[in-house]
Amino acid sequence: MNTKRRRQRVHGGIALVLAFIVFIIPFLFILVNAAKTAPEAARPSFALPAHWQLWQNLIDVVKARDYMLLLAYFNSTVITVGAITLLVIFGAMVAYILQRRDSRVSRAVFGFVLAGLMIPPAVVPTIWVLQGLHLFKTLYGMVLIQFAYGLPFTILLFRAFIATIPRDLDEAALIDGAKPWQIFFRLILPLLKPVTVTVIVVQSISIFNDFTHPLYYLPGSENVTVQITLYNFQSQFNSAINLLFMNILLVTIPPLLVFVFFNRQIIAGMTAGAVKG
Repeated sequence: MNTKRRRQRVHGGIALVLAFIVFIIPFLFILVNAAKTAPEAARPSFALPAHWQLWQNLIDVVKARDYMLLLAYFNSTVITVGAITLLVIFGAMVAYILQRRDSRVSRAVFGFVLAGLMIPPAVVPTIWVLQGLHLFKTLYGMVLIQFAYGLPFTILLFRAFIATIPRDLDEAALIDGAKPWQIFFRLILPLLKPVTVTVIVVQSISIFNDFTHPLYYLPGSENVTVQITLYNFQSQFNSAINLLFMNILLVTIPPLLVFVFFNRQIIAGMTAGAVKG
């Protein structure tokens, strides 16, 4: 027993050290350089700043380009909330149908879901589709893009969790006279709370931190998102590295706080459907 406990302690200590190296050290590096003056931050290092100006750098970043960061936060929040709402509702509904109805059609649809995870998206045809729908360069179009790209993974999570819910509940409600939509919204959906929290947290972090999709499908300064604001302090001839690190810090903190507070829910939701009850 003593040997086993020692191994567990050693493995736990190694895991903590690795987590500190991978997660904490980069964050401290960003924080230190975000508090420096522009000349000090020109050569980023772990050296403490001679004059701490964390607050002044924060103000400069927020005021940059007519408060573009605040607009970016608003746009990213609208996109994230809109896409998450669609993902939770339609992802759960599709997963419920695919899990409960075993037919050729459902198996074919599930094949398309898996293909959506494996096949990379085509940028140019997607832009053509958005232009045809008059949704290119709009927040509504970006919401649909994030919804489409996140739907396959969401369906897989919901489908695995629904498999743990006994079919007897559906049959009992059906015998009592409940309609299919009532069975789903009043019986099944409330039971999906653990995996729903997981979907919301994981997908919101992914959508909020997305850089490439807004860059492709949402051009224009009025449509800027939080990740695109990193360009504000980098140019061919001049770069404000200290403000860049401060911008990175402001963009990183919200998803980091969400992950820290909902870490247990994420793990519970990801593993809930691993074993079918």
